[in-house]
Amino acid sequence: MNETLKRSISGTIYVFLLIACILYSTESFFILFGIFLLIAVVEFCDLVQINKTISLLIAVTSYFLFYSTRSKPALVLTLSALAVTILVAVKCMLFLFNIKSNLINSFSKYTYLIGYIILPFVFITKIPFGDNGYNPKIIIGIFILIWTNDTFAYIIGKSIGKRKLFERVSPNKTIEGFIGGVIFAIIASYIIAKYYIEIKEANTYIWIIIAIIISVFGTIGDLVESKFKRIAGVKDSGIIMPGHGGILDRLDSVIFVAPIVFLFYQILNYL
Repeated sequence: MNETLKRSISGTIYVFLLIACILYSTESFFILFGIFLLIAVVEFCDLVQINKTISLLIAVTSYFLFYSTRSKPALVLTLSALAVTILVAVKCMLFLFNIKSNLINSFSKYTYLIGYIILPFVFITKIPFGDNGYNPKIIIGIFILIWTNDTFAYIIGKSIGKRKLFERVSPNKTIEGFIGGVIFAIIASYIIAKYYIEIKEANTYIWIIIAIIISVFGTIGDLVESKFKRIAGVKDSGIIMPGHGGILDRLDSVIFVAPIVFLFYQILNYL
């Protein structure tokens, strides 16, 4: 089968499945991302060579532990998990920019597993919930912004990109592409906020900030996963999506972005 056709078919199935499960019910949303989490954990275990049984047990326990967090003690648990995740995100960025060593010790591997893979999936499932309950438009809007940023970063990078963004880890990314992705994500965020989410004009800045967060930290998340793959000596994290690679290859941006977007929402609630 033609590679382009293969990518188109698997990509269409992925997008359809994602949007259908998000829109259908909270249960289908949780189940889908629970399955994504398990696949991502297996892929990460293969990348860094850690025990899959222990890792999957940690993942399942964590996912169900945070399934419902309505009470005050649970909120404290959620915020504690958020603090851990943000700290691990900082560790990931230090790991990304560290040019001296590519060695990862066992403790760090499990630290990345929990804070870079497992807990971010928990926060993905928390983002669409607010005072008015489940709002699927929020998580769909975030995915649209990620896809917009990725698409236009690729198009502009291919068209006019000359200066490499981070050649040591990802040779194809360019500064021009990055800037183009940010600009088009901001444009898309305004359209999403006003015509899809339908919030007040005065509050559209919230989604503009989210677009900037997604563009910057989504790119970093992509680079972090690229470094893990480079160390492992593989092109893709898995083979579940023909032409696209693994689940981590598709969700590397959103898992890095989700805790930061969740943190942003918490800050808004207290302002």
